[in-house]
Amino acid sequence: MNYFVTGTDTGVGKTLISCALLHAFAAKGLRVVGMKPVAAGCDEDEHNGDAKKLRAASNVMASYGQINPYCFLHPVAPHIAARNAGVLIDISRILTSYRELTSQADAVIVEGVGGFKVPINERQDSAELAQQMGLPVILVVGMRLGCLNHALLTAGAIDACGLKLAGWVANVPDANMLALRDNIASLEQRLAAPLLGVVEHQAQPDLQAAAAQINIELLKENAAGVAQTAPASTNTM
Repeated sequence: MNYFVTGTDTGVGKTLISCALLHAFAAKGLRVVGMKPVAAGCDEDEHNGDAKKLRAASNVMASYGQINPYCFLHPVAPHIAARNAGVLIDISRILTSYRELTSQADAVIVEGVGGFKVPINERQDSAELAQQMGLPVILVVGMRLGCLNHALLTAGAIDACGLKLAGWVANVPDANMLALRDNIASLEQRLAAPLLGVVEHQAQPDLQAAAAQINIELLKENAAGVAQTAPASTNTM
């Protein structure tokens, strides 16, 4: 019941979909918690807005530090934000927080930062974080011009990491996108994972409405295969 949520780019609705997934799993009676391992861009309280939304959508009251181990002031690429702050993002610290969350919840939704391959330090990127977590991936496709290329490249990168693309969500940030249904159909033909739902454009984000448009039952079809391919180091999580 644990998933890594990535996107075709930044600003495509990862937080909205991650929170919607938390609501959908909670509606099944599960203990759920969201996680934002790395965030760049803080509010006045020095906490990240996306991480706070994930925490609010959770029914497990984990500490903010567990949900968001690394938070940086400026909204720039995380490895740059960390370097400017004199901090090295250590994946082992993130994994420790993740294990703590898995001990408290039935489902952990881990929201990545930016796109799938964004650097998080001088040697590692978000893809390696997902790989070390050994989690099946849910891809949020921001339905806008260029999304076909971005979605297919991201799916290829997920496969190259040896991870399972458990499903994808078509999020519609642009209410006026041309040929929306044709683009969705093109991705359905080309992505080897189920379309979990189409989250229609929302002038104001509505998590309950978004959750109602996502079919989490489709995720069960891939669960067995993911368990067989997960790295041995994650078996105790």
